[in-house]
Amino acid sequence: MAGTQTVRRSPADKHDARRNQLAESALTTLGELGYARTSLREIANNSEFSHGVVHYYFHDKLELIVYCVRYYKAQCVTRYDAVVSDSTSAEGLLDAFAAKLVETLRDEAPMHRLWYDLRTQSMFEESLREAVTMIDATLQEMIWRVVSRYAELADRPTAMAPSAAYAVLDGLFQQALLGHIAGQPEALDSIASQVHGLMPLMLAPAPS
Repeated sequence: MAGTQTVRRSPADKHDARRNQLAESALTTLGELGYARTSLREIANNSEFSHGVVHYYFHDKLELIVYCVRYYKAQCVTRYDAVVSDSTSAEGLLDAFAAKLVETLRDEAPMHRLWYDLRTQSMFEESLREAVTMIDATLQEMIWRVVSRYAELADRPTAMAPSAAYAVLDGLFQQALLGHIAGQPEALDSIASQVHGLMPLMLAPAPS
């Protein structure tokens, strides 16, 4: 009778797994307090890990925060892939995309708030800039996949560069996030209707 084989993880895999656990734990505190008010000790106090453990895996707050945001954004950059692959009509894609935007605003507002906080901080802290620029480029690619599929389903070419389309939708998203955090009940409905109104403007006019 063959014995059961146990897959042993390498020390490097265990190290990465613990860093990921710390990132998941830290993201909650970071989302609540923001960049400026969060320290390694504060993160440890609000998690199952001691300050010594946090400091062992991350040299300082900056290293932890950059790792956290990279980790979170790596999970969410495929958020709209199902919208792209499953939609069979232009209007259906708009409905699904708007619904997904509303869902992530409602369910993950603290994480999005942290992202905008860090993007602003990167204008002042050069050490944040590389990670923020990389993540921003990935988000732009994510949005462009949606816009490109919408153009394909509508049988019309795009009329905006990827950077412009991303800037428009990101601005709407941030505005809706601010309204949602401020307790404005209409904020989520507003972004859904705005997406329906603005996405067609990203395409060239239909041939007469």
